[in-house]
Amino acid sequence: MKKINVITLGCSKNTVDSEHLMAQLAAAGYTVAADSDRTDARVVVINTCGFIGDAKQESIDMILRAAAAKTAGRIDRLFVIGCLSERYADELRPELPEVDEFFGVKDWAGIVQALGGDYRRELETERVLTTPAHYAYLKIGEGCNWKCGYCAIPLIRGPHVSVPMEQLLDEARRLAARGVRELMVIAQDTTYYGLDLYGRRRLAELLTALCRIDGIEWIRLHYAYPTAFPEDVIETMARELKICKYLDIPFQHISDAQLRAMKRRHTKADAYRLVERLRTAIPDIALRTTLLVGYPGETEEDFAELMQFVRDVRFDRLGVFAYSEEEGTYSAQHLRNDVPEEVKQSRVERIMALQKEISLENNRRRIGRTERVIVDSRQGDYYVCRTQYDSPEVDEELLIPAAGHRLFRGHFYEARITAAEEYDLYGEWVGPQRR
Repeated sequence: MKKINVITLGCSKNTVDSEHLMAQLAAAGYTVAADSDRTDARVVVINTCGFIGDAKQESIDMILRAAAAKTAGRIDRLFVIGCLSERYADELRPELPEVDEFFGVKDWAGIVQALGGDYRRELETERVLTTPAHYAYLKIGEGCNWKCGYCAIPLIRGPHVSVPMEQLLDEARRLAARGVRELMVIAQDTTYYGLDLYGRRRLAELLTALCRIDGIEWIRLHYAYPTAFPEDVIETMARELKICKYLDIPFQHISDAQLRAMKRRHTKADAYRLVERLRTAIPDIALRTTLLVGYPGETEEDFAELMQFVRDVRFDRLGVFAYSEEEGTYSAQHLRNDVPEEVKQSRVERIMALQKEISLENNRRRIGRTERVIVDSRQGDYYVCRTQYDSPEVDEELLIPAAGHRLFRGHFYEARITAAEEYDLYGEWVGPQRR
């Protein structure tokens, strides 16, 4: 049997790409493993990330390890695909002769053909899931039109291209038929969905249609750009019971000076108004955000505004990155990287220390509540579960003692929260989910 090990780095959008590629390779007669250290596959495909410095280095390190394995005779063929390959293939080829070929983010037919198969368009909604069987990511668009000052995504993946709605619904139905119960809707900007295909934003219609698919019980929304946030999406989230009261909305900053420099196309006042609109319409919504510190020109006054924004909004989930200069972006070409690295790291630590306090206070207020949870796994003496307010891999977990109960992965239950830490909850089994 022909065997391939597909190694995926980077974001959940890359995960979806790899899963579609693996379906094509399986149709071509390959046995496909995902990120496996235990496979004897002689062919390795690495799907790389090229977003920020740390992610690029992780991709380079993985390629170097695979190249060493090829030199040692443990593998026969090595292919590199994805964002890093899209952007730096010409530079990488002479440095990495062990790699048989580099392919970009859109050349799926090329990689399949290089491996002796035929790319079959009728399989475009098929996937080999690499996530646990009960949840999956649904990528509704490719690329981005916003061109924020720090971001290389439009340079790598091009302008926004929506996936046709009928194709997405077919893919979601296929996932549901295989036992998927939770869908994470993703794109570089999910709110932009439909503008290029239909002349208007149709995310609310897509979400409503997904809610009508039997078997899908939770739908959550990731990566929603705050500018021109569609009112009908807020109304749909408030109305539809299957849509988790959860929103991943990367604000990046709050200082008007920084927002202008970042080319974010919204203001501080716009951001505060959007948070108020969301919490008025959906009072129990969990807001997740990403912030960027140390961008060129960020002063202590700008940073103080950002700290106050975190205090005011009290985000349920928050991540923060230190700015790294990415070649080809507006900031790399036109702004001076003038914030010292030690200042950037200090600002990251100060925000995360504040968020740690907020997260603990938010979690403690939930003690005594009974919530619907989904079981992701069992680890040692605990079942690892999540509420609707938490996305897998990036958010909090709720741990339920395993003694005395047998719970099943991918099933829903009722649990009472009994204790809280900064980033984890503890609970006890109450019973099966209430219908």
